[in-house]
Amino acid sequence: MGGPEIERLIALLGKLPGLGPRSARRAALKLLQNPEMRMLPLAAALTEAARAVRPCSRCGNLDSRDPCAICTAPGRDRSLVCVVEGVGDLWALERSGIYRGLYHVLGGTLSALDGIGPDDLNLAPLLTRIAGGGVSEVILALGATVDGATTAHWLTERLRPLGVTVSRLAQGVPMGGAIDVLDDGTLATALVARRPL
Repeated sequence: MGGPEIERLIALLGKLPGLGPRSARRAALKLLQNPEMRMLPLAAALTEAARAVRPCSRCGNLDSRDPCAICTAPGRDRSLVCVVEGVGDLWALERSGIYRGLYHVLGGTLSALDGIGPDDLNLAPLLTRIAGGGVSEVILALGATVDGATTAHWLTERLRPLGVTVSRLAQGVPMGGAIDVLDDGTLATALVARRPL
């Protein structure tokens, strides 16, 4: 095919989600056919994002400023905190356009099989944040998996004594489903139909 530079480009593209070896080859070819219009702007954007983007110190979202744009947006309902497993879930919920509260990214879920306990997740800052007051409801927007249910149960047991309503996404989220791959309509329905635990 090509030299080592092309092979390395294909190998790196092939590590991205949704790109297998064939798709990575097609993407590399498209980039290389017009490097000034496609490859160089992409390289500059990647470099800039790598330098500037960091996790928000309040919620864990990725942004180039800290606190992030969501945490500092004046129109958000600060009495609502939606707890998600990862940033991809946060972005998916934002795409739905229906939720106007704040977020908290856990960075995973509790998993006895994988050896992931409470100290391995971003749980302590959430509990401190809620104990600080001002939050009336915590929405647990975790995947409908065993680990998601375990994490939801653990959080519910610790949040209820803090005097907040704890709710969870309702209908529309299938068992075994990951939030970041659901369509906008399903996410919107699940947020509107949430119920207390």
